[in-house]
Amino acid sequence: MHMRLMLLGGGSALGQALIHLGAEADISFLAPRPPEQGWDSASLTLLLDETRPDALINLAYYHDWFQAETLDAARLATQERATERLAALCLHHQIILLQPSSYRVFDGARATAYSEKDEPMPLGLRGQSLLRIEQSVRSICPRHVLLRFGWLYDDSPGGLLGRFLQRAERESVLALADDRRGNPTPVDDAARVMLAVLKQLDCRAPLWGTYHYGGHEATTALAFGQAILGEARVHRRLVVEEIQARPHGVSPDATEEPQHAVLSCKKVLNTFGIKPRAWRAGLPNLLDRYYRHV
Repeated sequence: MHMRLMLLGGGSALGQALIHLGAEADISFLAPRPPEQGWDSASLTLLLDETRPDALINLAYYHDWFQAETLDAARLATQERATERLAALCLHHQIILLQPSSYRVFDGARATAYSEKDEPMPLGLRGQSLLRIEQSVRSICPRHVLLRFGWLYDDSPGGLLGRFLQRAERESVLALADDRRGNPTPVDDAARVMLAVLKQLDCRAPLWGTYHYGGHEATTALAFGQAILGEARVHRRLVVEEIQARPHGVSPDATEEPQHAVLSCKKVLNTFGIKPRAWRAGLPNLLDRYYRHV
């Protein structure tokens, strides 16, 4: 790798996966420790004025964007301002910006897969915030890659997977939507995709723009939950005995979560040659790491 790579959020689950995968390919990252109050406009300005990497991967707010259960508008607004400043700094210093985003920028009203050409229309605060971040990155920093991920799952105890497994250890019956669809995407697979993109950008290929990626084989929330529990029982005895099907519309998060969140991955395949991997293949390793943490 000829480029000097900076990773904000190296301590996050996706950041750690990216660092470990990079090490296997002899690729290293500058991964500065965040200030006590977290990254903000002032600290980012100082950081990039001093370091000036060639490319920057922005996972500074990864947990909030992809794993947190609830978020308030003020916290998201602070992150939006910081990311807008980051985009301006990347433009000023001619730094490539790799910015993650999410299926949550869509409203889930269409049953067919979303492509990059489809108009975003987010439902909740998080999706609305991510869309504004996308818009600021596009308008400010031309040398950018926006990567929208499907249902992103990691091994953190406080993440989506962790909260689901904790419920499975307390409750005998769980209810999941059998009419909500998406692309489960293990964090290791997301890291693989980001590293593949960085390798091609290192070859000075000007492949700027927005791309979708999600694990192969779209599925329902119900079927995905059943697959997780099947793998979890290899590691631990669970209280849950039954998963009941319920409509998306009566789910507690129906006003925030798109019912149909399947992403088309044709563009990332045609542009970068990145083939989607089956999410089922990534579950054993993900669950193994999770149960080593708890």
